[in-house]
Amino acid sequence: MDLPTGSEQYFKMSVSEFDTTKLLAKAAQQRDERGLDKLLVVDADAHHYETESMGEIIDYIEDPVLRQLARSSRQVGQRAGMFAAGGVGYQDIGGRVTRYPLRNLEKTPADGRHRDIHLSHRWMDAMGVDYACIFPTPMLALGTHPQPEVEHHYARAYNGWLCDKMLTDPRIKSMLYLPFNDHRAAYQMVKDFGHRKGVIGFMVTSVRHTPVHHNDYMKTYALIEEMGHPLAFHGGFNWDDPIFRVSNRFIAVHALGFTWYNVVHCTNWVVNGLPERFPKLKVIWIESGLAWIPWLMQRLDTEYRMRSSECPSLKMLPSEYMRRMYYTSQPMERPDHSGEQYLLEGTFKTINAETQLLWCSDYPHWDMDLPSVIYDLPFLTEKAKRNILGENARKVFNLDVADRFPNYKPPV
Repeated sequence: MDLPTGSEQYFKMSVSEFDTTKLLAKAAQQRDERGLDKLLVVDADAHHYETESMGEIIDYIEDPVLRQLARSSRQVGQRAGMFAAGGVGYQDIGGRVTRYPLRNLEKTPADGRHRDIHLSHRWMDAMGVDYACIFPTPMLALGTHPQPEVEHHYARAYNGWLCDKMLTDPRIKSMLYLPFNDHRAAYQMVKDFGHRKGVIGFMVTSVRHTPVHHNDYMKTYALIEEMGHPLAFHGGFNWDDPIFRVSNRFIAVHALGFTWYNVVHCTNWVVNGLPERFPKLKVIWIESGLAWIPWLMQRLDTEYRMRSSECPSLKMLPSEYMRRMYYTSQPMERPDHSGEQYLLEGTFKTINAETQLLWCSDYPHWDMDLPSVIYDLPFLTEKAKRNILGENARKVFNLDVADRFPNYKPPV
């Protein structure tokens, strides 16, 4: 399905035949060949398109003025709404990734369950995924909105809708969006939603220029830690950021952006001693790949040895704190041939991947990964594969998997 259309005839054929199950036939083949249906597989970062349900989400906006503005933004001529667009025509590779527009036409049964639950189950079943942590898509750019109240009310409306409509399904979970530009609203979000069914943590979109180490957020971090939830920072890109305006190709902005913002926030998190201040808070860095982690470890360790007086709260090297954090695999940097496999293997060893890495698909985005990117790695033991594909996430998110694995036993 994800091929150049070439003609109007092909597009019409795609519309009539589109189905997620057919689209992921190869994924299902991999699932069966590798026996993934017999393993616990948890997707730590998958997405849906909340814009498809925006009419429902708008009804959850508590502020009447913003609710009306949101409704008017959906009228003809204002389809971008209140989200920053960025990269128009590039994420779908000029229309060649047809699952983006055609999923609107996919049929789902009218059995009382939300359409997004049905669509999620289809791709999850095809890949062999037992549980998935679902995130929004356009909302990932909401952190750059100039009005903090817009982020706050959209986030609150979205989280309320998500809990009511999707997290009722036992296989679908989420780390809820935190309106980080308003520290009071972020704290209240954790307080109000932290105990809701299906909520397994909280997520900060990394594309923002907010200092994560500011004292205003300590109260929120403390509450998340007290609840036993993890805190995640989800990478992204922003072509409008001055540092990226010098790039004239989307590939450059995408390659650097998803990594850069997490590099900055992770650096500030470590050098300001937050791992010491919140030792039980599990922190996850999402959708930034893996190659940046050893690089940052070395850079920070080198600087720390020369200027440790600037980080008086640290009791270990920065890299030692980073090895205790968690990371998601996607988009994992993979060598073209086995001769370069040592780079990836070295990265896995450096970050203690067997206990700290969580597999994720990033489905349905164009750069998604299947579970085979982990399962097929020749240097991993069977235990490491099982840990990364599901066990690590089960521990981090404190998942009860008894509904799908009544006699589940962790890998030994």
